[in-house]
Amino acid sequence: MKSNDYDVMYEAALDYYDQKDYYRAMNLFEQVISAYRGTSKVEEIYYYYAYCYYHQQDYTVGSYYFKRYAKSFPKNERAEECMFMSAYCYYLDSPRYSLDQTNTLEAIKEMQLFIDFYPRSDRIESCNDLIDELRAKLEKKDFEIAKLYLKTESYKAAIKSFNGVLRDYPDTRNKEEVLFYIVKSYYNYALNSISDKQQERYQAAIEAYNDFIYLYPESEFAREANNLNKSAYKQMEKHKKN
Repeated sequence: MKSNDYDVMYEAALDYYDQKDYYRAMNLFEQVISAYRGTSKVEEIYYYYAYCYYHQQDYTVGSYYFKRYAKSFPKNERAEECMFMSAYCYYLDSPRYSLDQTNTLEAIKEMQLFIDFYPRSDRIESCNDLIDELRAKLEKKDFEIAKLYLKTESYKAAIKSFNGVLRDYPDTRNKEEVLFYIVKSYYNYALNSISDKQQERYQAAIEAYNDFIYLYPESEFAREANNLNKSAYKQMEKHKKN
């Protein structure tokens, strides 16, 4: 750090990096960047500098420098790698499903950006796998929110949320369960509605039941769904008599 010989500092930084002492390596790389600006060595420095942050699990800053590398040196053979690593850092920063998913959305966006930039890359399959994993996390969050609405008797919000899951994740593995919960939400929504609104909402519950039972006649939820459907018909008949 005290040396005035940038070549010595540069070599020391590489040695620290090889020894996995990323903190010291990063500090030395930072000192010599300006000295080598405009030379081929600066590309090497930025590459290792980004990885120093990555290895210290500072993925936000690491992602920034990986992307900066890819943009600054697009013709370098490492540009593709750095573009991927920038997106991968967002993936690593994606929290568990119950927390804010801003980084998850950003990771998906960055992975897609990489695919658009390098459609023939060997990393495309990895990107698609990671996108699927990230989308599954978003789906789980949305699904759990919808179930929470149902549990807390916010039936209108539950209906909207469950339908949102089907819309946003048409290939969801939870489709059977989602369709059943829509039946249950509609039924309870009707049951707790004012008299003037009950008829149309029970009808909506019956229609939701028909959609569910058509696709999943042998479902584990079929018995409960059938009971809700029968009750909806009875309530409608009762309402007509009144």
